Order: sequence, then C-alpha cells, then structure tokens
Amino acid sequence: MKTEKIGKVLINYDNYKGSDAYNEGDDVEERILEVLKTGQNITEALLQDSRWPILYQLSPRRECIIEPMDIRKSDNVLEIGAGMGAVTGAIAKRCNSVECIELSKRRSLANAYRNQGYDNIQIVVGNFQDITFQHQYDVITLIGVLEYAQSYIRTENPYQDFLKKIYGLLKEGGRLYIAIENKLGLKYFAGCMEDHIGIPFAGIEGYSEKDRARTFTKSELTALILDAGFCSTYYYYPFPDYKLPREIFSDDFLPNESFVPELQNYDMDKISVFNERKAYQSLSGLEEIKTLSNSFLVEAIRES
Repeated sequence: MKTEKIGKVLINYDNYKGSDAYNEGDDVEERILEVLKTGQNITEALLQDSRWPILYQLSPRRECIIEPMDIRKSDNVLEIGAGMGAVTGAIAKRCNSVECIELSKRRSLANAYRNQGYDNIQIVVGNFQDITFQHQYDVITLIGVLEYAQSYIRTENPYQDFLKKIYGLLKEGGRLYIAIENKLGLKYFAGCMEDHIGIPFAGIEGYSEKDRARTFTKSELTALILDAGFCSTYYYYPFPDYKLPREIFSDDFLPNESFVPELQNYDMDKISVFNERKAYQSLSGLEEIKTLSNSFLVEAIRES
C-alpha cells in the first residue's frame, strides 16, 4: 500500500495514476497549498490575493453548505471530490469518520495539511470509478461534483451510472447530499455566465456534446436521483449559491418579502439584463423560487 501521513491524516495513493487529471492553474494551486502547508492566516492570505479560485478554496463560508445535512456522530461519511478540504474538517467534526476521494494529489495534500489535526480523515487519491470500496456508508456527499460525471465516469450514461453506484455504496436509510448549480437559476437569466462553460445562457439554451460539464433543472435532477433507486428527495436552496452560501432556505422555509439577496458575482463578469434584486423580491414566498434558485442542495434517501 502506497501511503503518506500528514499530521493525523492518512493519504492512500494506490489508485493514483501519477499525474493530476485537472487543476485551476499551477500558480493558483501552489499558492493555496503554500498557505495551508505553512499555516498562514486565511483572512490575511485572502487580503493578499483574492482571485476567485483562491477565494473559493479558502473562504470559511464554504463550510456553511453542510449546516442542513443530517450527519450524526456515529456516521461514516464518504466525501467524493473532496478537493482541497474546504468542507472536510467541518464534516469530520460531526461524524465518526470521513473517507475522501480526490483525483488530484496536490489537492489531496492541501486537504491533509488543512485538516491534519483530525484523526478521523482518510484521503484516497484516484478516480472514483477505479476504486474498490470495502464497506458501505451512512452519508455520501457530492459538492460540486455531479456536473462533471461525464468527464470521469466512462459509460454511455455517466450521470445515471454514477448515482446508481453511489446508491449501492449507501447503507439502508443512508443519505446522499448533492450540491449543484441550477440550470435555470435566476442569475443565469439575469446575465451571469454559465459557471463551467463561461458563456451566457449556455445551460438555458442547452449544452452541447463537447461541453465538459452540465447542470440540471429541479425536475431533471429529481428524475436522475429517483431513477438511481432513491426513495425520496428533499431540497434546500442556498443563496447566492452553494459555493459561498450566506442563507439556505428549504422546501418548508422559503424567503419572505424582507429577503435581500447577495448579488455579487465573484468568478466571472456578468451582463445586467434586468434588476435581479427586484426579481427575487417579487418571487419571495412563492413556489416558483424553488425552480429558479441559483443552486440546489438535495438530500436523497436510500430506502430502509
């Protein structure tokens, strides 16, 4: 077994192919790794360099997305696509163990340095499809991962097959949490670029076969989940999105007329098509806001 230990965190390289399959730029990722490896103050690091990939990987607001998740102290959690560990530590605080799957060695090292004080984290470097799992899990998370399934699941129906395999890895009564952009998010109608393609209205107008990622409407996502065998779904609505959530609403708790959304778009320029704030306020309390939420956090249950 090829392993490395950083602090209390064990990294397993048995499924690592020797090169990282993707990155957000060597200079950016090396900078993030340096910050985490040397224990620099995150706030000071962001004041020095707040480029979007660095803000996304280092912002403490990333952890807010796990707040609604039903994670219990006895749970064993599988975090698929753990990245640089932005939410790994927050999960570890609430459960028995976290097993992280991550394609990139550099990102896995960043995760380990970031969370080296936890003795219940193990990181497996490699493609999810190539890994042999030894047991089932109480909770599985896909945070910003499902949209890329076609790039890493080598089948004719990658999204369906990905979710079906995950279903088999959950214990009876286990919970899957998916955080993903909404293809029909109001911000995309208002002129924001599609997050993965960088073109306005790309998701709304329909993805092409060459696009490396794709997101879904609420009904499409629900159908994918139920077709994989899950018995139920429950939706949360993070605002402004799941990446840097400030508020999280749910099927049972929608924003009211006092809701003032954060509209800053951190990653790309946007075209201003209409007054987005007024649009949100006109939808407050209405069922339609569920369809037009910028992102979803979905809880899917495997039947007991």
